[in-house]
Amino acid sequence: MKIELNIDTDELASEIAQEVAGAIVPILTKHVIEDDNIFTVETLAKYLQVSKQWVYERVHLKEIPYTKMGKFPRFRKGEVDIWLDGMKTPAMQPLSKPLKAIK
Repeated sequence: MKIELNIDTDELASEIAQEVAGAIVPILTKHVIEDDNIFTVETLAKYLQVSKQWVYERVHLKEIPYTKMGKFPRFRKGEVDIWLDGMKTPAMQPLSKPLKAIK
């Protein structure tokens, strides 16, 4: 059995690409805007739910990514989020055998 379709494949591909682009651009734009936020020490401390002193210690030890604006450290949200991801503790593997209860 042979089916013939009279469809311009270039036009169809173009329409599909436009639909996909229309759906994905708002998602990508939102992500870029969120990652472009710049934090001060105070706003970063609030975001991370830690003290300002803790943030200053991380800066002094060069443990957290930051940019200096004069004498003031500034932090990009996207870079901080990547730094946080690198600090994750991996989940434990499931137990191979069930634990035995001690009686």
